[in-house]
Amino acid sequence: MATSTPPTPSSDPTVPAPREEALPDASSIVRAIDEVIGYAKTQVQVFDVDLSTLGWGSAQRADALSRFLRGARTARLDVVVHDTRWIEAHGARFMQLLRQFPHAMTVYRAGPEARAAMDPLVIVDRAHSVHRFHADQPRGALVVASPALVKPLAARFDEIWATGQPGLTSSTLGL
Repeated sequence: MATSTPPTPSSDPTVPAPREEALPDASSIVRAIDEVIGYAKTQVQVFDVDLSTLGWGSAQRADALSRFLRGARTARLDVVVHDTRWIEAHGARFMQLLRQFPHAMTVYRAGPEARAAMDPLVIVDRAHSVHRFHADQPRGALVVASPALVKPLAARFDEIWATGQPGLTSSTLGL
């Protein structure tokens, strides 16, 4: 009588290997943001000055965020910016996402307590992050598949989020 051993579980190709990487310039930060958004299953959290840099207005980024938001009923995109004017005037693709997914997106303006924060963050599923050390500097860091390393940045985002004030909605009332 032949016995069979159960197959060994193969590694899931959608789950990346843990890693940390220094990001020396803005183009590497843009690529890193696109990478971590590609891993998103339930939550993308963004803190930025105004979303005017780092690819937030690109068709590729809008498509990736749209795929993410369509991917799960509980998917959330939460954004905090210091200033919403760029999004309103030049962020047509982002505004279209907000109109298409108003139930899954929140855009806040940072409150006075967070006005000094100048280090853009992208946190995905509390396991991946891209951190630009300062909005005026091109350097940053990528963390993939390491919730323990992302935890301090997630706590920082939560602190900034807690100061949030109404920012943008899916409709403009014109009042």
